Amino acid sequence: MSEISVHKAVLLHEVVEAFAAQKASDGKIPWYLDGTLGGCGHALAIADALKGEVNIIGLDQDPKAIRRAEESLKGKARQVILENDNFLNLDVILAKHGIPNIDMMLLDLGISSDELEASGKGFSFQKDEPLIMTFGDPAKHLFLATDIVNHWKEEDIANVIFGYSEDRYARRIAKKICEYRAKKQIETSSELAEIIKGAMPRMKGKWKIHPATKTFQALRITVNDELNALKEGLAKGYGRLAKGGKMAVISFHSLEDKIVKDFYKNKERAGDAQISKKPIRATDEEIAENPRSRSAKMRIIQKL
Repeated sequence: MSEISVHKAVLLHEVVEAFAAQKASDGKIPWYLDGTLGGCGHALAIADALKGEVNIIGLDQDPKAIRRAEESLKGKARQVILENDNFLNLDVILAKHGIPNIDMMLLDLGISSDELEASGKGFSFQKDEPLIMTFGDPAKHLFLATDIVNHWKEEDIANVIFGYSEDRYARRIAKKICEYRAKKQIETSSELAEIIKGAMPRMKGKWKIHPATKTFQALRITVNDELNALKEGLAKGYGRLAKGGKMAVISFHSLEDKIVKDFYKNKERAGDAQISKKPIRATDEEIAENPRSRSAKMRIIQKL
Protein backbone atom coordinates (compact mmCIF):
# COMPACT_ATOMS: atom_id res chain seq x y z
CA MET A 1 0.00 0.00 0.00
CA SER A 2 1.36 3.44 -0.91
CA GLU A 3 1.88 6.23 1.60
CA ILE A 4 -1.17 8.42 2.20
CA SER A 5 -0.91 11.94 0.79
CA VAL A 6 -1.37 14.83 3.22
CA HIS A 7 -1.31 17.42 0.43
CA LYS A 8 -4.35 19.65 -0.14
CA ALA A 9 -4.85 20.80 -3.72
CA VAL A 10 -5.27 24.57 -3.94
CA LEU A 11 -7.87 26.35 -6.08
CA LEU A 12 -9.53 22.99 -6.71
CA HIS A 13 -12.98 24.40 -7.56
CA GLU A 14 -11.44 27.02 -9.84
CA VAL A 15 -9.33 24.47 -11.74
CA VAL A 16 -12.37 22.25 -12.30
CA GLU A 17 -14.39 25.27 -13.44
CA ALA A 18 -11.66 26.13 -15.97
CA PHE A 19 -11.50 22.64 -17.47
CA ALA A 20 -14.89 20.98 -16.86
CA ALA A 21 -16.38 21.95 -20.23
CA GLN A 22 -13.20 21.30 -22.22
CA LYS A 23 -13.60 19.20 -25.35
CA ALA A 24 -10.99 17.56 -27.56
CA SER A 25 -10.38 19.44 -30.82
CA ASP A 26 -10.94 16.24 -32.80
CA GLY A 27 -14.17 15.34 -31.00
CA LYS A 28 -12.53 12.37 -29.24
CA ILE A 29 -11.76 11.87 -25.54
CA PRO A 30 -9.71 14.89 -24.35
CA TRP A 31 -6.20 14.63 -22.94
CA TYR A 32 -5.39 16.28 -19.60
CA LEU A 33 -1.73 16.69 -18.66
CA ASP A 34 -0.91 17.35 -15.00
CA GLY A 35 2.75 18.38 -14.89
CA THR A 36 2.91 18.48 -11.09
CA LEU A 37 0.71 15.60 -9.99
CA GLY A 38 1.43 15.79 -6.23
CA GLY A 39 -1.40 14.24 -4.24
CA CYS A 40 -3.63 13.82 -7.35
CA GLY A 41 -6.29 16.21 -6.05
CA HIS A 42 -6.66 18.19 -9.27
CA ALA A 43 -6.49 15.13 -11.52
CA LEU A 44 -9.13 13.27 -9.51
CA ALA A 45 -11.45 16.29 -9.47
CA ILE A 46 -11.18 16.75 -13.23
CA ALA A 47 -11.78 13.05 -13.85
CA ASP A 48 -14.87 13.26 -11.66
CA ALA A 49 -16.14 16.45 -13.36
CA LEU A 50 -15.75 14.83 -16.80
CA LYS A 51 -17.35 11.60 -15.54
CA GLY A 52 -14.27 9.58 -16.45
CA GLU A 53 -14.44 10.65 -20.11
CA VAL A 54 -10.86 11.95 -20.11
CA ASN A 55 -7.35 10.64 -20.69
CA ILE A 56 -4.85 11.63 -18.01
CA ILE A 57 -1.10 11.91 -18.26
CA GLY A 58 0.49 12.77 -14.91
CA LEU A 59 4.09 13.76 -14.21
CA ASP A 60 5.91 14.19 -10.93
CA GLN A 61 9.56 14.16 -9.91
CA ASP A 62 8.71 12.38 -6.66
CA PRO A 63 8.46 8.60 -7.20
CA LYS A 64 6.23 8.34 -4.11
CA ALA A 65 3.70 10.65 -5.76
CA ILE A 66 3.62 8.38 -8.81
CA ARG A 67 3.10 5.29 -6.66
CA ARG A 68 0.20 6.99 -4.85
CA ALA A 69 -1.29 8.13 -8.16
CA GLU A 70 -1.25 4.57 -9.53
CA GLU A 71 -3.74 3.62 -6.83
CA SER A 72 -5.74 6.85 -6.65
CA LEU A 73 -6.36 7.22 -10.40
CA LYS A 74 -6.96 3.54 -11.19
CA GLY A 75 -10.24 3.24 -13.09
CA LYS A 76 -10.99 6.96 -12.87
CA ALA A 77 -10.31 7.81 -16.53
CA ARG A 78 -10.26 6.20 -19.98
CA GLN A 79 -6.45 6.10 -19.97
CA VAL A 80 -3.97 6.97 -17.23
CA ILE A 81 -0.29 7.41 -18.05
CA LEU A 82 2.11 8.24 -15.21
CA GLU A 83 5.75 9.23 -15.51
CA ASN A 84 8.32 10.00 -12.80
CA ASP A 85 9.81 13.02 -14.53
CA ASN A 86 10.05 16.82 -14.64
CA PHE A 87 7.40 18.65 -16.68
CA LEU A 88 10.15 20.31 -18.73
CA ASN A 89 10.49 16.90 -20.44
CA LEU A 90 6.81 16.75 -21.38
CA ASP A 91 7.57 16.86 -25.12
CA VAL A 92 9.70 13.72 -24.85
CA ILE A 93 7.06 11.95 -22.76
CA LEU A 94 4.21 12.83 -25.12
CA ALA A 95 6.27 11.62 -28.09
CA LYS A 96 7.09 8.40 -26.25
CA HIS A 97 3.37 7.63 -25.86
CA GLY A 98 2.40 8.82 -29.35
CA ILE A 99 0.29 11.73 -28.09
CA PRO A 100 0.49 14.60 -30.60
CA ASN A 101 -1.53 17.18 -28.68
CA ILE A 102 -3.17 17.81 -25.32
CA ASP A 103 -6.41 19.66 -24.57
CA MET A 104 -5.77 20.67 -20.96
CA MET A 105 -2.60 21.25 -18.96
CA LEU A 106 -2.05 22.23 -15.34
CA LEU A 107 1.11 23.24 -13.49
CA ASP A 108 0.70 23.73 -9.73
CA LEU A 109 4.08 25.21 -8.80
CA GLY A 110 3.66 25.02 -5.04
CA ILE A 111 5.80 22.62 -3.06
CA SER A 112 3.71 19.63 -2.03
CA SER A 113 2.92 19.17 1.65
CA ASP A 114 4.09 15.59 1.14
CA GLU A 115 7.57 16.91 0.23
CA LEU A 116 7.62 19.17 3.29
CA GLU A 117 6.39 16.51 5.69
CA ALA A 118 7.88 13.24 4.49
CA SER A 119 10.65 13.68 1.91
CA GLY A 120 13.51 13.80 4.42
CA LYS A 121 15.33 16.24 2.12
CA GLY A 122 15.42 19.36 4.27
CA PHE A 123 12.70 21.41 2.57
CA SER A 124 11.25 22.47 5.92
CA PHE A 125 13.14 24.60 8.46
CA GLN A 126 10.90 23.05 11.12
CA LYS A 127 12.51 19.64 10.68
CA ASP A 128 16.00 18.29 11.33
CA GLU A 129 16.88 16.72 7.97
CA PRO A 130 19.87 16.60 5.59
CA LEU A 131 20.14 19.67 3.33
CA ILE A 132 19.31 18.09 -0.02
CA MET A 133 16.23 19.96 -1.38
CA THR A 134 15.91 18.12 -4.70
CA PHE A 135 12.44 17.22 -5.96
CA GLY A 136 13.80 14.22 -7.84
CA ASP A 137 16.77 11.89 -7.49
CA PRO A 138 19.68 13.84 -5.88
CA ALA A 139 22.13 11.95 -8.10
CA LYS A 140 20.66 13.67 -11.17
CA HIS A 141 21.35 17.17 -9.84
CA LEU A 142 24.51 19.21 -10.33
CA PHE A 143 24.54 20.29 -6.69
CA LEU A 144 22.51 20.09 -3.48
CA ALA A 145 21.58 22.71 -0.89
CA THR A 146 24.45 21.50 1.30
CA ASP A 147 26.90 22.35 -1.50
CA ILE A 148 25.59 25.91 -1.70
CA VAL A 149 25.78 26.73 2.01
CA ASN A 150 29.09 24.94 2.64
CA HIS A 151 31.11 25.65 -0.51
CA TRP A 152 29.80 28.62 -2.48
CA LYS A 153 31.32 32.07 -2.06
CA GLU A 154 29.63 34.46 0.34
CA GLU A 155 28.72 36.85 -2.48
CA ASP A 156 27.16 34.05 -4.54
CA ILE A 157 25.09 32.85 -1.57
CA ALA A 158 23.87 36.41 -0.96
CA ASN A 159 22.98 36.82 -4.64
CA VAL A 160 20.99 33.57 -4.65
CA ILE A 161 19.06 34.53 -1.52
CA PHE A 162 18.25 38.03 -2.71
CA GLY A 163 17.68 37.09 -6.35
CA TYR A 164 15.21 34.30 -5.61
CA SER A 165 13.49 35.67 -2.50
CA GLU A 166 14.23 39.42 -2.39
CA ASP A 167 15.15 39.03 1.28
CA ARG A 168 16.62 42.37 2.37
CA TYR A 169 18.81 40.56 4.91
CA ALA A 170 20.46 38.37 2.24
CA ARG A 171 23.97 39.74 2.83
CA ARG A 172 23.70 39.39 6.61
CA ILE A 173 22.49 35.79 6.21
CA ALA A 174 25.27 34.89 3.75
CA LYS A 175 27.88 36.41 6.08
CA LYS A 176 26.57 34.46 9.09
CA ILE A 177 26.50 31.21 7.05
CA CYS A 178 30.14 31.66 6.04
CA GLU A 179 31.22 32.51 9.60
CA TYR A 180 29.51 29.39 10.91
CA ARG A 181 30.85 27.01 8.27
CA ALA A 182 34.41 28.17 8.98
CA LYS A 183 34.09 26.32 12.28
CA LYS A 184 31.78 23.47 11.31
CA GLN A 185 30.03 22.15 8.20
CA ILE A 186 26.31 22.94 8.04
CA GLU A 187 24.53 19.60 7.90
CA THR A 188 20.81 19.90 8.59
CA SER A 189 17.78 22.07 7.90
CA SER A 190 17.20 22.97 11.55
CA GLU A 191 20.88 23.89 11.94
CA LEU A 192 20.65 26.24 8.95
CA ALA A 193 17.40 27.74 10.27
CA GLU A 194 19.11 28.62 13.57
CA ILE A 195 22.02 30.24 11.72
CA ILE A 196 19.59 32.39 9.73
CA LYS A 197 17.70 33.40 12.87
CA GLY A 198 21.03 34.47 14.37
CA ALA A 199 21.63 36.76 11.39
CA MET A 200 18.41 38.71 11.95
CA PRO A 201 18.38 42.09 13.69
CA ARG A 202 16.63 42.22 17.04
CA MET A 203 13.03 43.30 16.84
CA LYS A 204 10.03 43.78 19.10
CA GLY A 205 7.23 41.29 18.75
CA LYS A 206 7.06 38.30 16.39
CA TRP A 207 8.18 37.94 12.79
CA LYS A 208 5.31 37.78 10.29
CA ILE A 209 6.98 34.76 8.69
CA HIS A 210 9.85 32.64 9.99
CA PRO A 211 13.20 34.34 9.21
CA ALA A 212 14.37 31.23 7.32
CA THR A 213 11.36 31.06 4.98
CA LYS A 214 12.82 33.13 2.14
CA THR A 215 16.30 31.59 2.27
CA PHE A 216 14.88 28.07 2.12
CA GLN A 217 12.73 29.10 -0.85
CA ALA A 218 15.76 30.56 -2.64
CA LEU A 219 17.89 27.46 -2.04
CA ARG A 220 15.12 25.16 -3.29
CA ILE A 221 14.60 27.22 -6.45
CA THR A 222 18.34 27.21 -7.14
CA VAL A 223 18.87 23.48 -6.56
CA ASN A 224 15.96 22.53 -8.82
CA ASP A 225 16.53 25.31 -11.40
CA GLU A 226 12.81 25.96 -11.06
CA LEU A 227 12.49 29.19 -13.00
CA ASN A 228 14.27 27.89 -16.10
CA ALA A 229 12.21 24.69 -15.88
CA LEU A 230 9.06 26.81 -15.77
CA LYS A 231 10.07 28.81 -18.86
CA GLU A 232 10.81 25.63 -20.77
CA GLY A 233 7.67 23.86 -19.55
CA LEU A 234 5.45 26.79 -20.55
CA ALA A 235 6.90 26.89 -24.07
CA LYS A 236 6.70 23.14 -24.59
CA GLY A 237 3.26 22.82 -23.02
CA TYR A 238 1.79 25.63 -25.10
CA GLY A 239 3.41 24.18 -28.19
CA ARG A 240 1.58 20.90 -27.57
CA LEU A 241 -1.81 22.45 -26.82
CA ALA A 242 -4.45 21.59 -29.40
CA LYS A 243 -6.47 24.38 -30.99
CA GLY A 244 -8.87 25.64 -28.31
CA GLY A 245 -6.79 23.91 -25.62
CA LYS A 246 -6.28 25.51 -22.20
CA MET A 247 -3.27 25.73 -19.90
CA ALA A 248 -3.53 26.83 -16.27
CA VAL A 249 -0.58 27.66 -14.01
CA ILE A 250 -0.78 28.15 -10.25
CA SER A 251 2.16 30.15 -8.90
CA PHE A 252 3.06 31.05 -5.32
CA HIS A 253 5.58 33.86 -5.55
CA SER A 254 6.16 36.93 -7.71
CA LEU A 255 9.10 35.54 -9.71
CA GLU A 256 7.02 32.62 -11.01
CA ASP A 257 3.96 34.75 -11.59
CA LYS A 258 5.91 37.29 -13.65
CA ILE A 259 7.29 34.55 -15.92
CA VAL A 260 3.78 33.15 -16.48
CA LYS A 261 2.20 36.58 -17.00
CA ASP A 262 4.86 37.69 -19.50
CA PHE A 263 4.63 34.41 -21.45
CA TYR A 264 0.84 34.69 -21.68
CA LYS A 265 0.92 38.36 -22.71
CA ASN A 266 3.42 37.64 -25.50
CA LYS A 267 1.11 34.95 -26.89
CA GLU A 268 -1.88 37.28 -26.67
CA ARG A 269 -0.01 40.09 -28.47
CA ALA A 270 0.86 37.65 -31.26
CA GLY A 271 -2.87 37.03 -31.73
CA ASP A 272 -2.29 33.44 -30.69
CA ALA A 273 -4.25 33.25 -27.46
CA GLN A 274 -6.90 34.47 -25.09
CA ILE A 275 -5.79 34.96 -21.48
CA SER A 276 -7.35 35.58 -18.08
CA LYS A 277 -6.88 39.30 -17.46
CA LYS A 278 -6.45 38.96 -13.71
CA PRO A 279 -5.07 36.08 -11.66
CA ILE A 280 -7.61 33.88 -9.92
CA ARG A 281 -7.13 33.85 -6.13
CA ALA A 282 -8.32 31.60 -3.33
CA THR A 283 -11.56 32.49 -1.56
CA ASP A 284 -11.59 33.52 2.09
CA GLU A 285 -13.14 30.15 2.90
CA GLU A 286 -10.30 28.23 1.24
CA ILE A 287 -7.64 30.39 2.91
CA ALA A 288 -9.23 29.72 6.32
CA GLU A 289 -9.18 25.98 5.62
CA ASN A 290 -5.78 25.88 3.88
CA PRO A 291 -3.56 28.88 4.76
CA ARG A 292 -0.93 27.98 2.13
CA SER A 293 -3.47 28.90 -0.56
CA ARG A 294 -3.21 32.57 0.49
CA SER A 295 -0.38 33.33 -1.94
CA ALA A 296 -1.67 31.17 -4.81
CA LYS A 297 -2.41 32.83 -8.15
CA MET A 298 -3.82 30.97 -11.14
CA ARG A 299 -3.57 32.29 -14.70
CA ILE A 300 -5.28 30.61 -17.66
CA ILE A 301 -4.44 30.77 -21.35
CA GLN A 302 -6.46 29.34 -24.24
CA LYS A 303 -4.91 28.68 -27.63
CA LEU A 304 -6.82 30.20 -30.54
